[in-house]
Amino acid sequence: MKIHEYQGKTILNAYGVRTPAGRSCFTVEEAVTAAQELGGEVWVVKAQIHAGGRGKGGGVQMARSLEEVHQHASAILGMTLVTHQTGPEGKVVKRLLVEEGADIQREYYLGVVVDRGAQRVVIMASSEGGTEIEEVAARTPDKIHKITVDPVTGLTRDQAQDLAARIGLPDSTLDQATDLLVALYRTFWETDASLAEINPLILTGNQDVLALDAKLNFDDNALFRHPEFQELRDLDEEDPNEIEASKFGLSYISLDGDIGCLVNGAGLAMATMDIIKLYGAEPANFLDVGGGATTEQVTEAFKIMMRNPNLKAILVNIFGGIMRCDIIAEGLVNAAKEVHLNVPLVVRLEGTNVEKGREIIADSTVKIVAAESMSDAAGKVVAAARG
Repeated sequence: MKIHEYQGKTILNAYGVRTPAGRSCFTVEEAVTAAQELGGEVWVVKAQIHAGGRGKGGGVQMARSLEEVHQHASAILGMTLVTHQTGPEGKVVKRLLVEEGADIQREYYLGVVVDRGAQRVVIMASSEGGTEIEEVAARTPDKIHKITVDPVTGLTRDQAQDLAARIGLPDSTLDQATDLLVALYRTFWETDASLAEINPLILTGNQDVLALDAKLNFDDNALFRHPEFQELRDLDEEDPNEIEASKFGLSYISLDGDIGCLVNGAGLAMATMDIIKLYGAEPANFLDVGGGATTEQVTEAFKIMMRNPNLKAILVNIFGGIMRCDIIAEGLVNAAKEVHLNVPLVVRLEGTNVEKGREIIADSTVKIVAAESMSDAAGKVVAAARG
């Protein structure tokens, strides 16, 4: 789950990570009032969407008067902001963050993620702040420094101080930088985050170390431990189909292709998408119905996939371990009848009661193309999609 910058900063503040003072706003009038309450002579008006690159798209503006705050807030609120992370369709800005201006002397990068290979939390830092970390990795990989954290000891102060020194923070700031790094790790660990990123981390003219930006993403599978985070969810920023799928216990992600995928198990779903690409086509979605899908879930899955105007065919790839193939076959037939499928449907079943499942599909009045293997299924669904 993603949250907005201002929400992330509130959480970071609670753990001791310092940020510039700011206010979230939903109207132009609130933005002007926020600037008045913050005081000072310089403010930053920031669009709040779930995407990076806002500054390049015109979503971050400096204001040196209340009139300019009004002007920028009026321009940004309601705009369709297009960045490299939103796609060409962009996102409509419905929230703002108004912050006090900062005297930026230098910019750095900090990020905390899980290294799946090492099965450890990794902290990355760089002297190249304000730049996408992928660009830094491609252009100057030697400027990215990493620490792999032992889950038993957590991030030690010695490790944090060493990392801060390696990215060039002045000696006089190492104590506060160490405090910030330890607090950032605690935030990541205790909130079950999947990403905690500060880009940029800044050094001010007064030698203060502050998080000028903040990005926090949370592990969906751990949200049951953090019911308070549900209040931070902004449904306007999420794909309506993904929201609808979550109501029925389905894991759904929209993609750019034209072949719908309905699979049980995330690993099999990934393999299914890979083999579709191997056969020269692109998947329209990731859709995992889980280990015990019901007819209702399968029906809703079909409905969600069919909302995609680019959909040309659907591939159902089921391994019946926990879920018997005859049960899923009955569910598929009933669901296909209910939603009146208007695209070719290719089904590959394997596992418990597979022969009975295939008989149910063969005897049904629904037009279903049966496949014996994954490669057979991929070849048939790609051919069907191409007409």
